[in-house]
Amino acid sequence: MLRLAGFSVALALALLPGGGEALKEGECEVCVSFLDKFYQSLKDGGSSFSSADIEKALTKSCSEAKGKENRFCYYIGATSDAATKIINEVSKPLSYHVPVEKICEKLKKKDSQICELKYDKQLDLSTVDLKKLKVKDLKKILEEWGESCKGCAEKSDFIRKITELMPKYAPAAAGARTDL
Repeated sequence: MLRLAGFSVALALALLPGGGEALKEGECEVCVSFLDKFYQSLKDGGSSFSSADIEKALTKSCSEAKGKENRFCYYIGATSDAATKIINEVSKPLSYHVPVEKICEKLKKKDSQICELKYDKQLDLSTVDLKKLKVKDLKKILEEWGESCKGCAEKSDFIRKITELMPKYAPAAAGARTDL
């Protein structure tokens, strides 16, 4: 009887949220966002929620991920070039429908870099002055569109290429600009 009471207390303490360990607002932004989208895709796809199926789907999803989300996948070992494999730290809790915030809290304890990932701020192409941006930022806009600027040597070449492609990739921004 005493053992049962001790077990009950230990179980209750394990289930209570730890003091100060909850994620702060905006913390683990990439982890929470990516896993939230992934979990939703599993629900929409009628997944069986077995750990093995989740790992396969996560690896597939990570193979298509770009930017910060790809870096997150690398950290959890869901990419082919990853050095570590803690993918089961994601798949097992997801199979039990654990909230993604809790999964990210545990991942943060394993590797703090996971929660340091932040999405880049999106530029408002309808109002931004392209001439004031750095070439690095101009290249990033083209990269997000899946385009490159072959033969671009100067900043003005990148600006010209972006303004040419803007109606295709950002038609609302292209229509709102007055300098075109």
